Amino acid sequence: MNNFILKHIIRFVFLVIIQVLVLNNTLFMGYVNPYIYILFLLLLPFDTPRWLNLVLAFCLGISVDAFQNTMGLHTFSCVLMAYFRQPILHFLLPQLKNKKQSNLEFSLQEFGLQRALIYTGTLVFIHHFSLFILEAFQLELIRILIRTLLSSVISITLIIIIQYLLFKEAKR
Repeated sequence: MNNFILKHIIRFVFLVIIQVLVLNNTLFMGYVNPYIYILFLLLLPFDTPRWLNLVLAFCLGISVDAFQNTMGLHTFSCVLMAYFRQPILHFLLPQLKNKKQSNLEFSLQEFGLQRALIYTGTLVFIHHFSLFILEAFQLELIRILIRTLLSSVISITLIIIIQYLLFKEAKR
């Protein structure tokens, strides 16, 4: 097993453990629950095939669902997020469509804060909105939007900070 695959396995396990043991027990203001485990999907290499993105998203979501007993809510949200990941990447970085760059990952240092915030914010919002709308299972749109926005802001902030502090070395 090469170091590249091992790095992603360790990242997967680390983020799920932090989410399950620390952040699932953290609730701010009764509405806000940060979800940083999705950082695993955000940091997958750009050239990861779409089917593999979806499979990894399914595995990630089902892992969190198993610990939270949420019966597929996180699985659906992760798969939906993974489905939209590639089109959002191609929109933000059109040069990726024509280039086949091996193992190029999204990093704050490489692509800048503005693109990182757009990329992270869009995918986090998709994840959180789908998660909270399924969780509520009713159309309380204002409450769901408030919860989505507050949780997204906290999650995006934590994801950017974690990426800045822990994943400083960007591969070129």
